[in-house]
Amino acid sequence: MSLKDTVEKKPWVGWVLFLLTVGVVYLLGVFSSTIVERRTESSLVNKPKIKINNLEPRNEVWGINYPREYETYMETKSMDFRSKYNGSAMIDMLDEYPALVILWAGYKFSQDYNQARGHYYAVEDIRNTLRTGAPMNGKHSPMPNTCWTCKSPDVPRKMKEIGIAEFYSGHWEERGSDIINPIGCADCHDENTMKLKITRPALIEAFERQGKDITKATHQEMRTLVCAQCHVEYYFNSDKPKKGVPYLTFPWDNGTTAEEIEEYFDDINFKDYTHQLSKAPIIKAQHPGYETYTKSIHYQRGVSCADCHMPYKSEGGVKFTDHKIQSPLNNIANSCQVCHRESEEDILKSVYNNMDRVLHNRGKLEEILVKTHLEAEFAWKQGATEEQMKDVLLDIRHAQWRWDYAAAAHGAAFHAPVEILRVVGTGIEIAQEARMKIRSVLTELGYTKEIPIPDVSTKEKAQKYIGVDLPKLRAEKKLFLDTVVPKWLDEAEKRESKMPQYDQAVNAEPKSKEKEQTASMLNK
Repeated sequence: MSLKDTVEKKPWVGWVLFLLTVGVVYLLGVFSSTIVERRTESSLVNKPKIKINNLEPRNEVWGINYPREYETYMETKSMDFRSKYNGSAMIDMLDEYPALVILWAGYKFSQDYNQARGHYYAVEDIRNTLRTGAPMNGKHSPMPNTCWTCKSPDVPRKMKEIGIAEFYSGHWEERGSDIINPIGCADCHDENTMKLKITRPALIEAFERQGKDITKATHQEMRTLVCAQCHVEYYFNSDKPKKGVPYLTFPWDNGTTAEEIEEYFDDINFKDYTHQLSKAPIIKAQHPGYETYTKSIHYQRGVSCADCHMPYKSEGGVKFTDHKIQSPLNNIANSCQVCHRESEEDILKSVYNNMDRVLHNRGKLEEILVKTHLEAEFAWKQGATEEQMKDVLLDIRHAQWRWDYAAAAHGAAFHAPVEILRVVGTGIEIAQEARMKIRSVLTELGYTKEIPIPDVSTKEKAQKYIGVDLPKLRAEKKLFLDTVVPKWLDEAEKRESKMPQYDQAVNAEPKSKEKEQTASMLNK
C-alpha cells in the first residue's frame, strides 16, 4: 500500500506526517539561527573597540577589547586553592620548612620567603617582602632595579624609554613609581596582532648566544617561551655587557641541566652569597622552571605551559584561552583530562605519588645540608684553615645548588620526577662526602667527639640562631609601606592620567585608591 493510499484511508496519518515535517523545519531553523548568532557574536567579540598603544601597560585597557581574557586574568586574585604541596594561597615557606633558614643563612631569603601568589599580586608582593628592605630617608634597598624585571608590563615600556642597561642600573626603590601594573597583557602580546611576543631581552640574548633565532619559534613553542622569559634560572652579571650594571643574564651557554649550569657558574667564579655559617660560596637558584620542564615527558610530546596552566575554554560561541594562570590540579577537567582519560581521583593519586617520592628524597638532602653547614661552622670554630676547608666548601656549594635546582623550580617534582630524583641523588652523595671531609679536618685538629648540633627545628629557633631580628625588620617594612608606597602610587596616577583615557575601561581603579594588602606576615 502506497503512502497516498494510506493517507486516504487513514487521514490522521497525514496530519501526523504534516506536524512532524513542521517540527523538523522549525528545529532546523532554530539550529541555523543559533549558528549565525554565535558566528556573529564571535566576530563582534574579536573586533577591537579601541586602538591599544604600543606597550600599553594598563591591563584594564586591553580588557576593553578582550573582556573574556581580562576577566579570567583577574581571577588570578584568587587565593583559595591549596594543593598537597603548593597552590595559590600565601604560605610562609620558612614556617613550613625551617631548614630553609639555615640553608640561606646570610642571604635575604632566610628572613622572608612566601609561596608565590597569582600574577595579579606580582608588584604588591615585591613591595611587601622583607627581601627588598625598607628604603627611605636616604637608605637604599639591598636589591637593584633588575629585581623589577619580571613583575610588570611597565618594564618593557620603561626599557624602551630609557634603554635596557639603564633600566637595570641603580637601586630598587628608584623605579618604585614607574612599576605599578602587575604582570599582564603587554608582557606577552603584540597590541596590534595579539600574537605572542618576547618582551624581556635576557631570553632573546640567551638564545642568540646559543646560535638560535627565537623569532623562528612556532606558535606552540611560543606558548612556552613567553613563560620562559621569567620562569627560569638567572643571575646578575655586573661585568658584561656594562661594567657595574647588574645585567639580567641566563646561564645557559653550556646547557640547562643542573651540572651544565653549575659548570657555567664555576667557570666565572660566581656566587650569590657567602654562607653565614659554613662560609661556602653559594649559588642561589631562582626558579629554573623552564630548564626542568624541558626534561619532562610533556615537553618531549610537544605540550606547552599554556596547554595545562592556561587551557582553552568556550563561552557561548567563543573559544578563548583561560588567562587564570594556575595549577592544573585546580582545573583537571580542562587541563589533564583533555588528554588523559583517567578519573580525577586517579590523576591526583598519580601526581602525588610521583611528588611524594621526589620530595621525600629532597627533604633528606635538606636535612643533610643543614647538618653539613652546622658541622662546617663547628670546624671553623675549632680552628680549621681555609686550605683545610677548600674542598669542603666546594662540595657544599655543589650539593646545595643541586638541592635548590630541584626545589626552586616550582613543579619540577611533577614535571620531571626522574631527572629531579637523579639531581637530588647526586646532591646527597656530594653532601655526604663533605661531611666525611669535615670529620677528617676535625680529626686533624684533634677533635674526635660527636659534633654538637644546635636546635634549629623551627623558623623562630633557626632565625634566632643566625641573628635575624624579625620584629625590627617588620616594623621598618610597615613604615615603608605606609609612607613611601602611597607617594609612588600618587606619582603613577599622575603619569597615567596623561595617557589616553577610555570611558569603557573595565574595572579600572585609581592607583591612589589601590588597596595595599600588607602581607599577613607583617601582622604575625
